[in-house]
Amino acid sequence: MIVEQVWTGNSGRNFFYIVACPDSGEAIAIDPIDPALCLSTAKKNNWDITWVMNTHEHADHIAGNDDVIAATGAKLMGPYNAGSAIPGIDKGLRQGDVVKLGRAVELEVIETPGHTPIHISMLGQGDEPHLLCGDTIFNAGVGHCYSGDPNVLYATFRDKIAKLSDATRIYPGHDYIANNLKFTLDREPDNADAKALLAEVEGQDPAHALVTTLGQERKVNTFMRLDSPGVIAGVKEKFPNLPDTPSEEDVFLSLRKLRNDW
Repeated sequence: MIVEQVWTGNSGRNFFYIVACPDSGEAIAIDPIDPALCLSTAKKNNWDITWVMNTHEHADHIAGNDDVIAATGAKLMGPYNAGSAIPGIDKGLRQGDVVKLGRAVELEVIETPGHTPIHISMLGQGDEPHLLCGDTIFNAGVGHCYSGDPNVLYATFRDKIAKLSDATRIYPGHDYIANNLKFTLDREPDNADAKALLAEVEGQDPAHALVTTLGQERKVNTFMRLDSPGVIAGVKEKFPNLPDTPSEEDVFLSLRKLRNDW
């Protein structure tokens, strides 16, 4: 299975993805916000886009659907409960479904709500498992919840993301890694792993972006360091009404509030 991360260079710093079978050349375009770039990337690699897939309903993930579908004849997959939020879905996807393409592509659907109520992510297994996660988890951060629910996002991390292996490669919908690492260091100034990674990625070319693993995220993503004494002390300082021993959910929700205004 080939996973091609495509950098758009747009103002939203979007990535989109093409997942292809190396044997048949069949491919899935995931959140193809830049149709021209999607089609040229597929043509360059001799891939035949037979499906478009959306992780969630935000315009910067679905606005390219119609043009890609018109050019390729592809069908559209998305969350089963999208309703009119994602027009024209041919195949609704829910927790546990498996999407197969050719002989090599096999993606398990994980429902990952929180950023929005209908969000899904796709887990590919193998020697290097990978998570195509839209705006649920970013490199060193998590999605905002302006149209979602931070309590639900916390449950997604607790019940689903946290159970994935350290080797899982993280493929998010946006390049926010440098800013996210700076937020981690604002919360946890002595985090040596975050400092080292920031020095590595600051100024990187997003067209050749570093792909983190979940093991790295557990070291540098403050939203996955809810038991860190430094993180806990920092949120208690900002939110003095928290319990003496705040729960992990208390810490996560406090961090999300801080990140909203940071």
